[in-house]
Amino acid sequence: MKKWRGVWIFLLGMILFLGMNRQVQAEGEQGRVLFISSYSYGWDTVQLQIEGFIEGLAPGISADYEFMDTKRLDAEAAEQLLYERLRYTLSVVLPYDVIVVGDDAALKFAMDYREELFDGVPIVFEGINNVQYAWELAEQDPLVTGVVEQLSLTKNIELILQLRPEIKRIVAVLDDSLTGQAERENFYSVQDMFPDLTFGEINVSDCSTADLRTRLWQQQDDTVLIFIVMTEDMSGKMYTNLEAIQTLVKYSKIPVMRMVDSGIEEGLLGGYVVSMRKSGLIAGQMATSIVGGMDPFRIPVAESPNMYYINEEAMRQYDLDMGKLPKDTEIVNHKVTFIEKYRNIIVPMAVVALAMVVIVLLVLYDNLHRRKLMTELEGTRNILESASQHDFLTGLHNRSKFVEDLTKLTQQEVPCTVFMLDIDDFKNINDVYGHAAGDEALKQVADRMKAMQSQILTPYRYAGDEFIMILLSEHENMIEKIAYKCRQVFSDDFVIRGVKRKVTGSIGIATYPKDADSMEQLIVCADKAMYLVKKSGKNKFAYYGQEPEDVM
Repeated sequence: MKKWRGVWIFLLGMILFLGMNRQVQAEGEQGRVLFISSYSYGWDTVQLQIEGFIEGLAPGISADYEFMDTKRLDAEAAEQLLYERLRYTLSVVLPYDVIVVGDDAALKFAMDYREELFDGVPIVFEGINNVQYAWELAEQDPLVTGVVEQLSLTKNIELILQLRPEIKRIVAVLDDSLTGQAERENFYSVQDMFPDLTFGEINVSDCSTADLRTRLWQQQDDTVLIFIVMTEDMSGKMYTNLEAIQTLVKYSKIPVMRMVDSGIEEGLLGGYVVSMRKSGLIAGQMATSIVGGMDPFRIPVAESPNMYYINEEAMRQYDLDMGKLPKDTEIVNHKVTFIEKYRNIIVPMAVVALAMVVIVLLVLYDNLHRRKLMTELEGTRNILESASQHDFLTGLHNRSKFVEDLTKLTQQEVPCTVFMLDIDDFKNINDVYGHAAGDEALKQVADRMKAMQSQILTPYRYAGDEFIMILLSEHENMIEKIAYKCRQVFSDDFVIRGVKRKVTGSIGIATYPKDADSMEQLIVCADKAMYLVKKSGKNKFAYYGQEPEDVM
């Protein structure tokens, strides 16, 4: 028994030492706060929240942090992991004076495990999308208060209508996450306020990676996107906030708005946004007040600080008027003008400039005359530019425009299919009936192809009697449907020189990236498929690498 006495004395001493050390640390603190985030610190909005939260804490208040990481982990697994971690942590550290929770998942966790982990501890929430739940919770529980995330769809829609009155569709980009479900309900709740607008969504959870890119590319100029949340698509691809923004900017041709002040400088337009940093600041100030002795029920629930936050580069990209923005708008990516850069020099020079007014008046007429000439030249340039992209005879986009569009699609890795159509025995039409008859045949083919044009299908005149169509899809059913429509271009008789005549055509089909990994190879594949039809009797169509199919 004596040989164990030293061990017991040593262990007892260590316990007493640790207890005294813990007490000393506690005496140096004015309060202890635990911040629980629904996401990870790598999420940019979380970083802004924590920056503001730290600023809002009074000196002497220490803060610890826990992250559920629900953007990458299953919600149930994230809750269980955090529960196990906190159950142990709370058993070995000094009690916390306040629990601060960021976003909906963390609030749900805190309330689900309230009695077991945080019994009697005040809870301050911030960044909450489910506003009604947060308000009801604060009214029912005197120990709960915080900041709700008051996203204003109404003000954002009013802003874009001020900037682009021609807008007809509002499309939300969101997913089936907890945040996405809450914001989907908020999104559609305002559509009755804008009866002239059509509301829709791109549900990332229902899209493969390729489908998502295609849907973004297909959005028309009368549409604006509102980016709400985008964490994982149907293909299993995970997106950070930055990756989501980069995808939206790369594959959409229209403005993308956002209602929080994170990532807008990366290419989004912005909008009327929630300041995540200021929301965190208010939550930190509330926690400070509670540590200082104020009862939580005396601290009213606050709405998030909102402001107009706009990316000037995006305004210039979409030719939007900066003068139509509200006066208190905060601008990012501002391009410093010459006047702003040299203001201190320009003001003194203005005095000298006044003396030159007489000279300026003398040359004004000449300048106006020159400006008129420049305007006329600009109009001529626009006409020439349009002519450079259209075929004079048929009115279709020409070969140059086709190469430009297809190059852009393949560079941005947008799946697409090319249909190459060639009139059979076109030389005979010219030789027998004359070149005017050949022109009539070309225009009738073009008119029938124009009738097929849609948001995802564009016709071009490639060269001579060759035409091409681009389909923004790689799906077999859609390709087959368009192939049969291409056959119908030649199904009805043509009227040539006033007489109905049968004209046939050969069609070659190739798909990117299935058949080729570049623009040049894709054209070659479609051309090979078309010439295979020529060799096998004409008046058919063929997929690249397959035997031709009969038209009739």
